[in-house]
Amino acid sequence: METLINVFEFLQQALFEVCVQPFAVWAGAVNLLELAYEGTGWLLVGLLQIAFMLVVMAPLEKIWPVEHWRDRQAVRVDVFYTLIHRLGVFKLLMFFTLENGLDQVWGWFRVQGVPTFHLDQVWPGVTDIAWVSFVLYLVVFDFVHYLIHRAQHAFGPWWALHALHHSQKQMTIWSDNRNHLLDDAITSLILSIVAVLLGVAPAQFVALVALGQLSESFQHANVKFWFGRIGERLWVSPRFHRLHHSIGVGHETVLAHQTVLGGCNFGVLLPVWDILGGTANFKYRFDPTGVRDQVELGRDYGTGFWAQQRLGMLRLMGRA
Repeated sequence: METLINVFEFLQQALFEVCVQPFAVWAGAVNLLELAYEGTGWLLVGLLQIAFMLVVMAPLEKIWPVEHWRDRQAVRVDVFYTLIHRLGVFKLLMFFTLENGLDQVWGWFRVQGVPTFHLDQVWPGVTDIAWVSFVLYLVVFDFVHYLIHRAQHAFGPWWALHALHHSQKQMTIWSDNRNHLLDDAITSLILSIVAVLLGVAPAQFVALVALGQLSESFQHANVKFWFGRIGERLWVSPRFHRLHHSIGVGHETVLAHQTVLGGCNFGVLLPVWDILGGTANFKYRFDPTGVRDQVELGRDYGTGFWAQQRLGMLRLMGRA
């Protein structure tokens, strides 16, 4: 783990010195060099992820596809979502808005003498081992993410935004970031707060996010692939997550002959939370994806980026 962190920091420093720093100086933004260095880390993570997606994941979609796409435009829009998230554009917007204010709040607490808690120090001699602390943080973060995901499907206003993610009827490796920006902002803010409260080191936080994003990209892949009876219960697979996106199965529950929000397979990385929460579905099936009202009632979720964002806000206000 330490070796990987050292290699990443070396690449980040090289990318910063060769590309980012000269541009910042040319643009007269020397006062933002510290922010630019942090942003270089997220940019490097995104570039490595996209390269892995293109070299490893994309060929698998051609070898073992679940379905053959008809609407390439829908996939191109998802690629745009992926680029603005993985290359740091969304992160930059968050920093200058919500996260900047959050940093000021934490700064005030530190001035008041409030101590900083570190989860990886609860078991001296064990949790201070790099890979042990990383696994500990991963489990805790994944549980929080599971709770967020359950909430996105349980509360009508939040579902009005999150439904955009489920409106993709042609899932691909690019579909993970197909979200309403407000939905992403809420999720990102919650995870940032948790990271500070748990005392996650910046390098570990980047690694946690990077691993999660890469796994989630593969979960959305158009591949007829699973991890076997045991593996399916250890890590979320494309089959497990596709069932969560399936029409009438993954995000709905029938109670008293009425369809209500609910569903199955909310786990982001670890299926254990679904097992404990009674929401796991391990059936080997690959159903069509989308939202019921989109298919049966023709509800418009938008075809382009701005149309999708606008309709999401209208759904939130009950006007679409």
